[in-house]
Amino acid sequence: MSDRVVITGMGTINPLGHSVTETWQNAVNGVSGVGPITLFDPKDHQVHIACEVKDFQPNDYMPAKDARKRDRFEQLALVAAREAINQAELTVDEDESDRVGVIVSSAIGGINSLEDAILTIENKGPRRVNPFVIPMLMANGASGLIGIDHQYKGPNFCIVSACASGSDSIGLSWLMIKAGMIDVAITGASEATITSTGVAAFDRIGAMSRRYEDYSMTPQPFDLNRDGLVMGEGGAILVLEKESRALKRGAEIKAEIAGYGATADAFHVTAPAEDGEGSSKAMIMALTSAGVNVEDVDYINAHGTATQLNDLAETRAIKSVFGDTAYKIPVSSTKSMTGHMMGATGALEAIFCVQAIQHNLIPPTLHYKTPDPECNLDYVPNEAREKSVKVAINNAFGFGGHNSVLVLREYSLSE
Repeated sequence: MSDRVVITGMGTINPLGHSVTETWQNAVNGVSGVGPITLFDPKDHQVHIACEVKDFQPNDYMPAKDARKRDRFEQLALVAAREAINQAELTVDEDESDRVGVIVSSAIGGINSLEDAILTIENKGPRRVNPFVIPMLMANGASGLIGIDHQYKGPNFCIVSACASGSDSIGLSWLMIKAGMIDVAITGASEATITSTGVAAFDRIGAMSRRYEDYSMTPQPFDLNRDGLVMGEGGAILVLEKESRALKRGAEIKAEIAGYGATADAFHVTAPAEDGEGSSKAMIMALTSAGVNVEDVDYINAHGTATQLNDLAETRAIKSVFGDTAYKIPVSSTKSMTGHMMGATGALEAIFCVQAIQHNLIPPTLHYKTPDPECNLDYVPNEAREKSVKVAINNAFGFGGHNSVLVLREYSLSE
């Protein structure tokens, strides 16, 4: 039996929904997750909008005493993991628990809890700080809690590579299963950065859209009038398994992780290389590892942040890799609906790629109105498109120059 790596479960909670099904329906229907910030009072900020998870009550998913000890990013990860594990119908015996890895990442970790601790020290003194602050703010908190809650005893850690974190988690999980280190991986990422500090910091580097009186047309990936990202939050988790294990237990296989590529720009800590060299090399690496030709790719889920620099650099990278074929491949940015969920977005976009493969339906780039002469690919504007999708790639790029690319493929039984 081959050492192929398949997806048997998916789970998410994000600005478009509290499940994979709800999220997908809203995405293909072009629903925007943008709205006024409610998680803190933004009156002193220049940014007043975000893509928040709607109607989330942690106590609906976990005991109140546990919720109080967990940062919002951890809560979101646990909800997504539960759905993924349940969808996979995954059961693990005690004697194989050390063959299940948990690689769940976060670019920022518990910024909510860190902010609260700092304010507590300022207003009430250090002896009033919550004793659970450390496990609530550490970026590996979500992966640790998933392992504890489900008694998975294999490798357990968090990758921090900015907005590539979720994709790198999936890619490294793929490598670990192929290497025989583990048989199953619970993998993905979560993020909850919609806080006063998070929003102010991203705004100060000029990355965020400031449209808040009329936000009906933002974010606008690849549009000539794009003016920056809208911050999102959420969790997205996949269950990956060695193919032979999944088949032996009769699991429903959703798709296959076929390839992974990762590079660094070594250019600038926040700006991408203008020619997209690093990201194009990551795409080539991922396609090569999957044994996929450029002509075989049916869909690209772009990083597509709606910032001037990223969208142009990514478009150039796609053209560099695919040549004339680039103009024939549908490319969409689902961040136009979910916002930019930082480290978690790549994991959610991997789920979108699986759904596109399963449903032969490509989600749109919302808010696309005015073409940019330099961003001139097929960005699937405003409406979902029916198309056979056998192979999809997912781009995720992060501050620090991190580039992470996954190749996902329709699953067919090994010969």
